[in-house]
Amino acid sequence: MGGGDFTWGSRTYLMAIINVTPDSFSGDGTGGDVEAAVALAKRFEAEGADILDIGGESTRPGAAPLSPADEEARVIPAIEAVRAATALPLSIDTRHAEVACAALAAGAAMVNDVTGLRGDPAMAEVVAGAAVPLVAMHNQRGRPFNDVAGDIRAGFEATLALADAAGIDRGKIILDPGFGFGWTPEQNLEMVRRLPELWDFGLPLLLGPSRKSTIGLILKAEVDQRLEGTAAAVALSIAAGADIVRVHDVAEMARVARVADAIARGNWRSGAP
Repeated sequence: MGGGDFTWGSRTYLMAIINVTPDSFSGDGTGGDVEAAVALAKRFEAEGADILDIGGESTRPGAAPLSPADEEARVIPAIEAVRAATALPLSIDTRHAEVACAALAAGAAMVNDVTGLRGDPAMAEVVAGAAVPLVAMHNQRGRPFNDVAGDIRAGFEATLALADAAGIDRGKIILDPGFGFGWTPEQNLEMVRRLPELWDFGLPLLLGPSRKSTIGLILKAEVDQRLEGTAAAVALSIAAGADIVRVHDVAEMARVARVADAIARGNWRSGAP
């Protein structure tokens, strides 16, 4: 990915969140301040991030949808500037094929689609044509509920059918069960417990519990007071098989991942005291 190798199972990789939005739920959006996005990218690289995920449209519940043109106006300058400032691979967090295509041309090396190819019908073709890795989420919003693991599996199967039809290499697909996307707090927690039921897809798993409202409800804490709760969710996600965790607090979660890997994977990484 972006010229670097990712060896699944060797350790947990960190995807750092860079929101170039004015309305991020986590309160860390940089808006149109490209210099702020670059500074954040450099900091995350120094703190141990493996991937930088840049998004221009808020995915919080109730957020106003953004047109592809407006989304491009937000993300393309940031991607170009961050690409010039860091060696880390960049991911474009978008549900629009048009935005994904422009972002890949600007220097992104991966597409993170919160609709799992089930939104924009042109997305699968864009990913296949670029031959880049894909993070495909099962998004439960607006879908009938039957069973947490069963609904995620059905969503993944639908996504993989679209990917196969478009000619996307399965070896480039990362699956995301969609923590916080259409689930109740209880269902989000059950998702983490049942991650092992998704192992048989044979594909890497990504989880993004960072600062989510479920953690806030458990702790009765505002978004800026959810660090410890996020750490617990990240550690337990790793123990349950997550290969990538998508996070806001990179330095802290890098330390969490190091200890969780040492326990769950028997991976005592160099540099540990």
